[in-house]
Amino acid sequence: MRPSEAVVPTAADLAAAWAVTRAATQRTPLLESEALARATGAVRVFVKPESLQWAGSFKIRGATWRLHRLSPAERERGVVAYSSGNFAQGLAAAGRAQGVPVTIVMPADAPATKREATLGYGARVVLSDHGERPREEVAAARAREIAAAEGLTLLHPFDDPDIVAGQAGAGLEALEQLAELGAAVDLVLCPVGGGGLVGGVALAFHYHRPGTDLVAVEPEGYDGMGASLADGEIQRRASGLPTICDALQATAPGAAPFAAARAAGVRGVAVPDDAVRAALRFAFERLKLVLEPSGAVALAALLSGLVPATGRQVLVYATGGNVGFEAFRQFLEG
Repeated sequence: MRPSEAVVPTAADLAAAWAVTRAATQRTPLLESEALARATGAVRVFVKPESLQWAGSFKIRGATWRLHRLSPAERERGVVAYSSGNFAQGLAAAGRAQGVPVTIVMPADAPATKREATLGYGARVVLSDHGERPREEVAAARAREIAAAEGLTLLHPFDDPDIVAGQAGAGLEALEQLAELGAAVDLVLCPVGGGGLVGGVALAFHYHRPGTDLVAVEPEGYDGMGASLADGEIQRRASGLPTICDALQATAPGAAPFAAARAAGVRGVAVPDDAVRAALRFAFERLKLVLEPSGAVALAALLSGLVPATGRQVLVYATGGNVGFEAFRQFLEG
């Protein structure tokens, strides 16, 4: 799919997805943090901890809507997808809830905790060994082979307008919660791997709070969305350098998320691992949240000052908490 061919979900599309997914997912809290406001100079800072969502991340939102859109024959045969862990768990959980068989191709070096959790939701897991090649490309190729051989429907973890529309529930839910508090924000920061979440969240704010400053946050060396938005065309950015942000190593944004983010006026910023470590510690000590590194990049951009927040009202997405104790300890210790 080229960006020019990508369908940008409408406000009605987002509403249709939200009507289904809100009944099948948790309403994650909206936390206000005075500590974050003091640390950044912001007027108010709200944190949306999607790490507390079922299956440990926002991914179940998009997965639920995508499975809901399958035909009866597709539902019976089942689906196959590739993922390093969070989409795997979200899709597996959604598949179990809807009675759809799920196969996941996971890189062999994906965190064991994520693999075990995916198996625990009843999915079949096939491991792929990528060697020196980008692991996403190898896993995707294996998923295509399985789909062709077994007649399964191949699902993309982020490059799908239905996934974008489903993930938008995290934005519509936050807007609903802000309205209940009589509050509004003018700056939204969101982690990005392939872009499904930021595409959906950005559209939600674009349609309902136009003029909101929307920032896509990625790890240094893997800032494909930011580079693509700056250039106006999809760019590949995979430095090959190690990063603790395991789930944000997409080599380029998907065409559908890129089209959505571009339509909503998103801009990008990249953060180093040291800033992510500091954000993990802040979240643990001050917000009482256990985050995986990939879920903390937006918080890192705010705390490090890479996205200035003085005098602003801010919403930060904390998107995943799928991390084992030993790994979490090692991340904090550097």
